[in-house]
Amino acid sequence: MTRPLIGVSAYVEPAGWAVWRDVPAVLVPEAYVRAVTAAGGRAVVLPPDDRDADVLRVLDGLILAGGADVDPARYGQLPAPRTESRPDRDAGELTLLTAALDLGLPVLGICRGMQLLAVAYGGGLHQHLPEVVGHDGHRPAPGVYGTHPVRFAPGSLAGAVMAGVDRVNSYHHQGVADPGRLTVTGWADDGVVEAVEDPDRPFVLGVQWHPENEADPRPVAALVRAGRDRALGRLRG
Repeated sequence: MTRPLIGVSAYVEPAGWAVWRDVPAVLVPEAYVRAVTAAGGRAVVLPPDDRDADVLRVLDGLILAGGADVDPARYGQLPAPRTESRPDRDAGELTLLTAALDLGLPVLGICRGMQLLAVAYGGGLHQHLPEVVGHDGHRPAPGVYGTHPVRFAPGSLAGAVMAGVDRVNSYHHQGVADPGRLTVTGWADDGVVEAVEDPDRPFVLGVQWHPENEADPRPVAALVRAGRDRALGRLRG
């Protein structure tokens, strides 16, 4: 059976191993790779690089991973006090995303990745959700995931992928204020946007939670299936 190649966007952060400390390293949590592998795909880690998107020619799907905040300049705002952006990630991932959409590649945005999707589609973000919803439930404490109820629009891609699921995990302090040209298809119980998608494309989905850390990472599995279909179509064509 064809094993689709799934690109996973990574980031540069200081890291330590063996005798090395605070070495700039390209990294992404292994949970992303594990989820792709468990779903039958092969993960390809993509460091920040905005020179071109040629790597997409050999990929069957793209995951925009979670992480630091999107630069507010991308949606016409000044940074708020708690906003911590990584402009190199924005530039590299938007280069990949623009090309992936042009190629019709399946795309899954996770947490920050969903927010970047919204910005790329002309939308904007809430820079600090507690100021909007009045609580810290979406990021209870540093390194601590919350959980909350969720609902999905009937007939949507998100609804099909997450059928029967009514709770998800949570770790974010920003959220989608304006989805731009995307359609909102998932909501938390406090109204925070939890899923967006492009209904005019076969698979462009953003989720605000972290499915790679769920026991049943359905959005990742759905992306891998879409990537496999694309890979098989390419082989037959």
